[in-house]
Amino acid sequence: MTFQTLGLSQPLLRALTDSGYTQPTAVQSAAIKPIIEGRDLMAAAQTGTGKTAAFTLPLLEKLLRTKATGASATVLIVTPTRELAAQIEASITTYAKYTSLKGMAVFGGVKIGPQITKLKGALSILVATPGRLLDLSNQGAVSLKNIEVLVLDEADRMLDMGFLPDIKRIQKLLPPKKQTLMFSATYSPEIRTLAKSYLVDPVDVSVTPTNAAADTVKQVVYPVDKSRKSALLRHLLHTHGWSQVLVFSRTKHGANKLVKELLKDDIRAAAIHGNRSQAQRTKALDEFKRGKLTVLVATDIAARGIDISELPMVINFDLPQVAEDYVHRIGRTGRAGANGRAISLVCDDEFKQLNAIERVIKRLLPREDIHGFEPEKPLPESKLGPARNSGQASTKKPGTSPKQQRSGNSGRDEGAKKPGGGRSRRRRRGGQATT
Repeated sequence: MTFQTLGLSQPLLRALTDSGYTQPTAVQSAAIKPIIEGRDLMAAAQTGTGKTAAFTLPLLEKLLRTKATGASATVLIVTPTRELAAQIEASITTYAKYTSLKGMAVFGGVKIGPQITKLKGALSILVATPGRLLDLSNQGAVSLKNIEVLVLDEADRMLDMGFLPDIKRIQKLLPPKKQTLMFSATYSPEIRTLAKSYLVDPVDVSVTPTNAAADTVKQVVYPVDKSRKSALLRHLLHTHGWSQVLVFSRTKHGANKLVKELLKDDIRAAAIHGNRSQAQRTKALDEFKRGKLTVLVATDIAARGIDISELPMVINFDLPQVAEDYVHRIGRTGRAGANGRAISLVCDDEFKQLNAIERVIKRLLPREDIHGFEPEKPLPESKLGPARNSGQASTKKPGTSPKQQRSGNSGRDEGAKKPGGGRSRRRRRGGQATT
């Protein structure tokens, strides 16, 4: 299947060729035609599967066919974070470069005045975070009465962040008859209830098993005492000379503290989280992408929407409190078929979270002790019990033996070459367009 057979016109095909994209990803192959045909759609797709292009391309095609270039936007894309809104706007600009269609992102953290001024121009697609969209609507700066298509992107994250009341308010401002598209990395019962409220006879697209981790990501756990996590991270960075590492911290304070420790050790680092201004976050992300920073330390909310091609390494400095967020985190690497690594620094206090993660991804993560950093408080052995809220029916993988299933690795293990420092002792257990 090609983009041409999916019904995209020449201006979009030309832009795709310029970007080096020749074959649609699975979610694009499944979603583009139904969206062009005007069907409601409910898609389960992890980050890195090409979901942004899966809705921006067909929406641009629909607009081209109706020649919608008026002053008022007819497509509204609602997304949970500033970074993701900016990423979607950039994708629209890339794919619409040979058309007269315009997209614009509005979000908080920056002055509202310039956004109000820009909204007065011709606009086809509006991308917005919930809070800023409601602010603009309350000030009469944007009208939603002409919206023909609503996209709810990262729906699961919007619910996690408490945006459901805002989504309901936005829904009341929209015409009752419209096409609605919902994209979510996971589909919990709450998300499905929301979908039933907003979608009419939707096409159901699922390109990855619920809460599955990408097979292209090599995952490993390094047991370490909590007090030595920072030292181990710095040791790994110095030993291997990694040039681009995304590190996840559970809290804003923890992210700031870690960055200070890294800078003292001559490791170029910056943090992005909710307390950083939009300008600071944009600068840090830009410098990280351009190689001026070695480490970007992020909280889960701030990292949502980060799109970095060929990111080689993700490190969980802290395990997430919500097990499903582990899948979102490591999905930042190993994208579009490329290989990636995900390292988790885990102390005994985080065993509960580790066990929950392993139940969700339905595999035991291999563990390695890094010489000189063996924990004084051993990390308990975990067992692979039934996952909670995972929605998976079976843990068996085709072509795997029971022993391989118990080990959490269906193929070759991490092996002798490992992303750790110094010597290690392996334990006798488990061990396309992408914007």
